[in-house]
Amino acid sequence: MGKSLPKALSSQSTFAWLLIAPAAAYLCLIVVWPLLETVRLSFTDANIGGESYVGLANYEKLANSKKFADTIGRTFYWMFISVSLKLVLGLLGASLLNAKIPGRAAFRVLVMPPWIIPIAIGCLGWLWLYNGQFGLLSGALQWLGIIDGPFEFLAYKRSAFYSAIVTDVWVGTPMISIFFLAALQGVSTDLYEAAYVDGASRWYRFRRITLPQIFPVIVSMALLSAIWTFNSFEIVWILTEGGPRSATTTLIIDTYKTAIASFKFGPGAARAVVIVVLLSVFAFVYMVVLKKLEKRFGSK
Repeated sequence: MGKSLPKALSSQSTFAWLLIAPAAAYLCLIVVWPLLETVRLSFTDANIGGESYVGLANYEKLANSKKFADTIGRTFYWMFISVSLKLVLGLLGASLLNAKIPGRAAFRVLVMPPWIIPIAIGCLGWLWLYNGQFGLLSGALQWLGIIDGPFEFLAYKRSAFYSAIVTDVWVGTPMISIFFLAALQGVSTDLYEAAYVDGASRWYRFRRITLPQIFPVIVSMALLSAIWTFNSFEIVWILTEGGPRSATTTLIIDTYKTAIASFKFGPGAARAVVIVVLLSVFAFVYMVVLKKLEKRFGSK
């Protein structure tokens, strides 16, 4: 019996490895190999005509480029503003959708279209809204007397940047609202009833019951939304293609223009590696800080 036990364990282990082998092979083919190939290309001057090894030359150029440094700062600023608005509006929307009001089911359905509609279609709609000649926003502002003539939202650096943020928030908020709504529905009503009996105000119940209970979901959605927003491509590209005068050029847009539009695969790969490193560092620091905040927040 002692000899049969190791054989049984060995057969179970082999069977387990066989079960995960397809998933492991898929990950290696779709994730690991492209990542390693990107790292390899970043040390070359690969282009449409061939490639040769250049060492750290691509990274040295990026380190000495003020334009690339400005792009990094712009990307993080874009991510911070957009994610902050998504979280605030998502939490507000989830709270309203969780309220016991007539037609609550209809409102929950109506919040979904920005998330369900293909991003390209939604952005084309926003292109029409931002158009200065026949767009709804420009026409409404003229009708209200706020502006004297047509205003092209996407023709000026600052207005184009914040217009792209508005569109990104419009696309991403519904998903966050749905996740927050699911978290709110998981909070026990007994906690609210007990606090209500004790005379706790609505704000106190929200701050001391709702937020602590859904805090893990807030942390997870903030991190995921930050990564998605950081790598957001379609919205910016469809609206402005990174313009005007690079006002909306984020890291992912800069990488696309370098690697795909200009066929500079080596420098483009170096930019992609920088994106991976920056996001990894950001995620690590974010989780460390949030873990400390969660301990302090939960201990109160």
